[in-house]
Amino acid sequence: MRAVVCRSFDDPAATRVEDIDAPPLTDDGVRLRVHTAGVSFANLLVLTGRHQNRAEPPFTPGTEVAGVVLACGPRVTRVRPGDRVVAGVRAGGQAEEVVVPERTVYPLPDAVDFDQAVHFPTIYATAYAGLAWRARTEPGETVLVNGAAGGSGLAAIEVAKCLGARVLAVAGTDAKLDAARRHGADVLIDRRAGPVPQAVLDATGGRGADVVFDPVGGDAYRDAMRCIAPDGRLLLIGFASGEIPSMAANIALVKNVTVIGLYWGYYVGWARVPPPPGTEARVHAALATLLGWCADGRLRPETCARFPLEGFREALAMIESRAVIGRVALHPVAWAPAAAR
Repeated sequence: MRAVVCRSFDDPAATRVEDIDAPPLTDDGVRLRVHTAGVSFANLLVLTGRHQNRAEPPFTPGTEVAGVVLACGPRVTRVRPGDRVVAGVRAGGQAEEVVVPERTVYPLPDAVDFDQAVHFPTIYATAYAGLAWRARTEPGETVLVNGAAGGSGLAAIEVAKCLGARVLAVAGTDAKLDAARRHGADVLIDRRAGPVPQAVLDATGGRGADVVFDPVGGDAYRDAMRCIAPDGRLLLIGFASGEIPSMAANIALVKNVTVIGLYWGYYVGWARVPPPPGTEARVHAALATLLGWCADGRLRPETCARFPLEGFREALAMIESRAVIGRVALHPVAWAPAAAR
């Protein structure tokens, strides 16, 4: 099969598309023909050895895939060959085929195509786990979303709206602000126009945001700590700015703020410490809810660019330029959206 292979962290040219052996099928594994693979900011970190889940070369990147089941191991019971599915995998997704543990394979509703589906195993799942599980967002609360036009930000806007929240979206270009509006944000905050904390306070009658969803870090985090409401919850999702901020513990103290970290990989078994019993069923229920919302039109994943497997460099460059609205997808196997439903 063809796959993107990284053979060195130090030489970008050492990452290229190669012909390699397909991975062996495990007893609990599901072999997929990959029609769409997600490309993300995390891939940039993984390919330079800077991600917390460090994979030693040679390896194939990619953690989100959607496609058709080719074969199943003897212990697999939930899916069968020919099924349309989406899956999360620790690595190996940017390839024509991948073998995924059954526990992170999720059946697709007919109304959800492969490009839409690939947003769910990590991006929408993270938004849901953060807002529903960790922050316990209540109807009527105000959610502030930093980096609102990225894949994580748009997912957070839509999930927060499904939970009944009012959403304030922060972005820095007209196109990104328009994307946040299209996906349901109630208030648009242009970070070029002036101090973000004051805009948030103005939009909330001086109270501030009850929940902050922050995949950016750096200045965005510091701004959020200045305009979070008393008893607020600040979700740390990632550090796309490249800066890991300090906590500002004094603000947390005087405002009764809870700072919450969220690593979705813990729930699907990618962390050193396994999740508690019952987590797999909880994850499957969450993905079923999210995919159901998508099938009903309540979630509208946005794919801004699509590339063949050999276009992975262009896909990564687009992400690095910060021009992406929504997600970027690779198509290891050519497919027609109408035929994929």
